[in-house]
Parts: sequence; C-alpha cells; structure tokens
Amino acid sequence: MRTKNLFERIASTEHTFMILLAIIIGLLAGFGAIGIRALIKEISALLFPGNGSVLENIVANPWYYRIIMPALGGIVVGPLIYFLAPEAKGHGVPEVMQAILLKGGSIRARVALVKTVASAITIGSGGSVGREGPIVQIGSSVGSAVGQFFRLPSARLKTLVGCGAAAGIAAAFNAPIAGALFAVEIILMDFAVAQFSPIVIASVIATVVSHTFEGNFAAFSVPKYQLLSSYEIIFYFVLGALSGVVSYAFIKVLYWSEDLFDHRFPIPGYLKPMVGGLGLGLIALLFPGVMGVGYDGINAALHSNMLWYMALILVVIKILATSITLGSGGSGGIFAPSLFMGAMLGYFFGAAVHQAFPTITATPGAYALVAMGGLVAGTTRAPITAIIIVFELTNDYNIILPLMVTCIISTILSSKFSRESIYTLKLVRRNIGIKEGMDTNLMESVLVKEVYKREFDPIAATTPFNEVVQHVIRGKGPDFPVVNANGKIMGMISLHGIKDHLFEQEHLKHLLIASDITTTRFECVSLEDNCDTALEKLRSTGFEGIPVEREPGSFSIIGMIWRKDIQDAYQNELERREIASTLASRITMKDDEPNIHFMEGYSISEINPPPSFVGKSIKDLDIRAAYGIDVLSVKTREKGGEKLTVVPGSDYVIGENDTPVVAGEIRSINIVKNTG
Repeated sequence: MRTKNLFERIASTEHTFMILLAIIIGLLAGFGAIGIRALIKEISALLFPGNGSVLENIVANPWYYRIIMPALGGIVVGPLIYFLAPEAKGHGVPEVMQAILLKGGSIRARVALVKTVASAITIGSGGSVGREGPIVQIGSSVGSAVGQFFRLPSARLKTLVGCGAAAGIAAAFNAPIAGALFAVEIILMDFAVAQFSPIVIASVIATVVSHTFEGNFAAFSVPKYQLLSSYEIIFYFVLGALSGVVSYAFIKVLYWSEDLFDHRFPIPGYLKPMVGGLGLGLIALLFPGVMGVGYDGINAALHSNMLWYMALILVVIKILATSITLGSGGSGGIFAPSLFMGAMLGYFFGAAVHQAFPTITATPGAYALVAMGGLVAGTTRAPITAIIIVFELTNDYNIILPLMVTCIISTILSSKFSRESIYTLKLVRRNIGIKEGMDTNLMESVLVKEVYKREFDPIAATTPFNEVVQHVIRGKGPDFPVVNANGKIMGMISLHGIKDHLFEQEHLKHLLIASDITTTRFECVSLEDNCDTALEKLRSTGFEGIPVEREPGSFSIIGMIWRKDIQDAYQNELERREIASTLASRITMKDDEPNIHFMEGYSISEINPPPSFVGKSIKDLDIRAAYGIDVLSVKTREKGGEKLTVVPGSDYVIGENDTPVVAGEIRSINIVKNTG
C-alpha cells in the first residue's frame, strides 16, 4: 500500500513522472542499440567469416558469397516482416511519423522485436542499408509501449515516442544533442513541443548507456577538420548545390525502386526481399564496398585513402544498391547510406578543387566530412539535425560555417526539386497529409457556425465614394462586404484598398460609387464549413475577414468570420483537447469510478452508446452542438483486452463495442443516455 501511494504521488507531479519515464526509455533504447549492433556483428561474422573488418571479410570470402548471402537474408526477412509486422519494412522512420500523425503515438509492441531481427539480418547479410533507422524505430516502439502501459493521453504518448527516437539517434552516434533535435525536427515535426526536457533526458541516458558498455567510441574515425582559406566558402556553396542534386536523385530512385517491386514483380511480397538480395549481390561482385552500412568506405574517404574517380562511381552505385535493398522490402535505414553518399561526393569534389587550387583548399577528406551533413540535410530536410550530428562527430567549431552553408544550400535546392523529404514522401504516397493529426489541423473540428459573428457592416453597391470612405473610417473591421439591392454579396472593400484614393476624395466623391472600387475576387463560407476551410480561403484572398452565407452558393450574407476569432478558437480548442486528454487518461485508469464530478453540475461519465449513435461518426452526430457534451475518449472491447482511443477525431465511427467517455452537464449526459 505504501508503495502504491508513493507511485501515485510521483504520478501526480506530471513533469517528474515524465522525466522518470524518459529515463526508463533512455535505458531501454540504449540497450536496444547495443543489442542490435551486437546482433548485426554476430550475423555478419557468421555469414562472412574472417578476422578483418566487415568489408575486408566480404572481399576475402569467395565471390559467390556476395550473391548467396544477401538473397539468403531476404528469404528470412521477407516472411518475418510480411506475416508478423509489415511496419518493419523499409527504413522505419515514416512508420513512426505515421503513428504520431494518425494514431496518437500508438505503435504495436511487437514492432521493436521484429524490426531488430529483420534489420540485423538484412544488414548482417550485406544489405545496403543503415542501422540508425531501425534503432530509431526500436526506440520509438519502446517509448510508445511504456506510454501505453501507463495509459497516457496522446499528447504525452507522442512525447515518449520522441524520447525513444532521440535515444536511438543518440545511442547510434554518441550524439545526445543531435538525438534530441532529430526527435523534434523530424519525428514530432514541432520545435514548440510542450515537454522538451524528457526528450533531452532520454537522449542523454541512452548516450551514457552506450559509453558505459561500449566505451566512448566514435561512429567514424574523424580526422581534424581544416579550413585553410576564407575563399573555400565559395567551394562549399557549390558542394551544397551538388549535395542537393544527389539528395533529390536518391529520393527519386528509392521510390522508383519501391514502385518497381510493388507493381512490376508479380510474386508474393514475402519473396521480394530475396530478389532484391540477388540484385544487390550482382552489384557487389564489382563494387563490394556498397554492402552493409558502409562505415569502412566512409572512413577511407575521410582519411583521403581512395581513388577520386571511384568515389564518384560509388555515389551512383550506392544509390542503386540501397534503393534495391529497401524497395524490395528489406529492413534498414537511409541515414548511413546518406552519410556514405555524402562522403563519396565530398571526396570527389574535394579532390577536384584541391587539384585545381592546392594552396587555398584543404584535403578531400575535409570536404567528405562536410558533404556527409549535406546529404543528410538534403534527404531528410532536417538541416539543424544534420549540422549538429557532424559537429558532435568532430567536436571542432571550425567546421560550423562551411557545414551550415553546405547543409542549408543542399536543403533549399533539394526542396526546389521535390517538396517532400525522403520520409514525408512515403506518407504522401499513402495519402497521408503531413499536417494530419497535428495541432494545426484542430480547426477541422471547429465549425464556422461556432465562431462567426452575426453582426456585420455591409456597404450598398450604390453608395457614393465619399460615404464609403466615412463608412470605412467609422467601421470596426478592416474589410466590408458590398451588397446589391437584393442583399446579395457582390464583392469586398478593404481599408487598404481605398487608401490610395483618399487624396483624391474631393474629385472622386461624385464620380465613383462603392461597386466601382469593389474587389470581386472573394470567397464565402457556409455555416457547415470548418475553420480550416475558412483559413485557407482567407490566405487565398488576403482579407482579414470572410463573409458567411446562409446556404452554399446563395451569396446571402448572414455574418462574418474573422482571422482573429479563428486564432482564438484554435487556442481554446488546443487547451480543451489537452484538458480532455488528461481527464480521459485519469478516468480510464479508475474502472471502479465510471463517473467523476469535477465541478458542480458537471460530470465525466462512461455511457453505453444509444442505438441511434451506432454506425455514425462524431461529426455526423454533431454531439457537441446537439447535446452540449464532449467525447473525451472511447473504450473498445476487443478479443484479449480493451483498446483506448483518446480524444477521437471527428471522423471516428461509434461501434457496438464502444463505450464513449463524455464530459458535460449531468443533465445533458442523462439526455444522451436516454436517447433511443
């Protein structure tokens, strides 16, 4: 009993509780990173025996090993992913982002185990992928599992998923700052995340675990960076542009490969990784350096220990090899391949400029190091994370300026070619809008009729110009609807639109009327439109307000909705969701209390859905407007347990096995309970 009371006291201090969970996640993710690295090493040693490095062992073994082993790995990985956890296919990070966007951070617990085994086999058998993506997905799965165990609301669950992702990157590179930034810049896509401290703590703890059990190792053997002349910055601008082009090429070829294997190979999905393994093996007969994570090749480029033309060839071959491995259904990340391509591109470019300008340029290895960040920035569209990762690898402030130039130019140019990153493009191809599930999309659940103002200040189309000026000056808003004799809106006049005519008011007062200076490019919304639609129309027209019509297409204006009112509604909805999410998580942890009275006359209650509710969405039922109550969460009875949906979206369809948790006036809740 005393232990239980202690736990409840800790849990009641929310921030402290989140920090404790972050420590747990950091520990688990750190050990997960150690485990997958050890497993990859054992599988690689088993399939490519020898006493040298991974690449040396691959080259030392008979040539046919390079064909057989990747195909053998594909034979095992294909069924493992296909039948147990399809989310483990590919590079993993988009699946984590999808869980954040659409599932409130909920990830199946089995994903961590399947991803560990599948990625270890893919990489250990020679697959041309990285281990960082799998480590991120494993850490995120751990964070989600911890949050689901404690039945945390979605906002907190997303934070814990971010903790796991941060811990994964930190443990992979021994880069705790980069890990935290990766989580907020890529996974959560929100630098304004409410609780950043747990993410930082998880990242630090995972790094400590790696230091403790594997030593203060560096992911690469990084030489000291040199910037010999300020003139070199010019070359780094060019290197940034080249990095952007190669980044775009990698994204295009990767998804071309996915389409090829998904739609052009009429064989079962669980056999496609084997085909990809055979294709990789054929490439590796001539270019064995593209197999595995490629760290040996990166180290060779950093220390200027390779042929310049071979570096250029390996950029192209690595793109093809990685695309085949992932496109066919293998499991692994794109982080290490991006670093490999960057190192090769930078080495080639550095060798060229050093040959042409030997007195003002550093060795090719310096350019290889900077271009590693450039390729990561161009593919992921996360320049801050890319800059910090390379900076933490070098611990040398001299690299910051060229690194910033290269990463930013690469990001800008790659974005010009393709709006989506290598991660978000996968989501878009699944018809998942990137802003879906994000706070900015809360406005889809708020209708115009809940926000608009019935009072408005119209101007008759025949009003003389001088009266229009006086009307606008006396008016309260910056925009005014212009109506014809039938009361139909025919355009808008804005304060900014008439200011150019004010100096000629005396000359124009008898020449112009309101319709002459009316802007006919305008949009209307109806009562049933949502505020997100209203905002989009405001952006397209440039006005601060938009007319509300009685029926779509009727042009019978009944009010105005203003940008400021939408912004206020957004803040209110954001706060309401946060409070509702917290209350929902508390009531669902207390099954013996189906009703909680949180203020006089108000209650949070579990209800059995009336028959008229079943099969209809929350939006169709219009529960808030019709009954004055909010749906905080929905419990769904399933085989083997109970599923909890915290703060369901407006499209959620209520089923027979659902038990909604609602909040509102007790009288209103009782009306719903007695509805037929």
